Amino acid sequence: MNKPIAAFLVVFISLAAMPFIADNYFVKLATFIAMYSALALSWNFIGGFTGYPSFATAAFIGLGSYAGAILQNAGINLIASWILASIITIIFAGFLGFAILRVKGHYFAVGSIAVVELLRLIASSWSSFTGGGDGLNVKIMEGGPDYAGRVFLYSMLSVMLLAFLTTLWVNRSKFGFGLKAIKQNEDAADMVGINVTIYKIAAFCLSAVFCGTVGAIYASWIGYIAPVDAFSIITTLKVPVMVLLGGEGTVFGPILGALVFVILEESVWAHFLEANQAILGMIIVILIFFLPGGILKVDYRKLIAKIQGVKSA
Repeated sequence: MNKPIAAFLVVFISLAAMPFIADNYFVKLATFIAMYSALALSWNFIGGFTGYPSFATAAFIGLGSYAGAILQNAGINLIASWILASIITIIFAGFLGFAILRVKGHYFAVGSIAVVELLRLIASSWSSFTGGGDGLNVKIMEGGPDYAGRVFLYSMLSVMLLAFLTTLWVNRSKFGFGLKAIKQNEDAADMVGINVTIYKIAAFCLSAVFCGTVGAIYASWIGYIAPVDAFSIITTLKVPVMVLLGGEGTVFGPILGALVFVILEESVWAHFLEANQAILGMIIVILIFFLPGGILKVDYRKLIAKIQGVKSA
């Protein structure tokens, strides 16, 4: 068993054990870690392996949230509504990818952010279908908070597991090799026979489908969605930061980044209620500045040697 799989199993089993060893606060925290791990793994397909700085994550989460909520309110089974929301999201991502993946760099980044804002405006304006600015209520799960907490924790963990298994496959497959080649030199990849357009769209769809599932589950978990929350620019910025923090283009890095980020965010929120966003932002900037390749790509032997050298001096 290699290190990324072993590390994943440790995190996965620890999160899964929370309902049996801790109270509802830690179950909720574990659910957020599983959720953000799935989102970070999703972004890693397009941002880490392919090298396209996508900021469309919130668009996929929001679309999945509204699709799942509307389908559930229409009487469709909970699990079926999540699956259908995922399908709707991946179809949307396919068409969107075909349109915006023709541009690169900051043009692509700006275009992906624009999609988030466009969908937010549509959700805010289409009152008869989405509830408009007032938002949309979703039927609360029966069985009490303890039961619901376990259901949504294990649902998020299932998405996290699927995203991780997909990451393992991509990392070892011909498809993953093609994505890495595109990241290194897109023109050269095209010249050696890689269908660059199809590969990029496929990576973009992979980056969307798990986000759509997470969004649908999140809507059922919270019981209410609104355009500002569903299509949050803050969320679409958080996820790439998690991947950069852990190590982009790696198998376990996105999960490590999500774990560190959520714990940092929770700690800062608890101790600095009013200035938590500013302080958290400074901490993240400092971490990324001193760990430009992410936590997993640090040469710890050199780092320890430098620290010992400073002490001896």
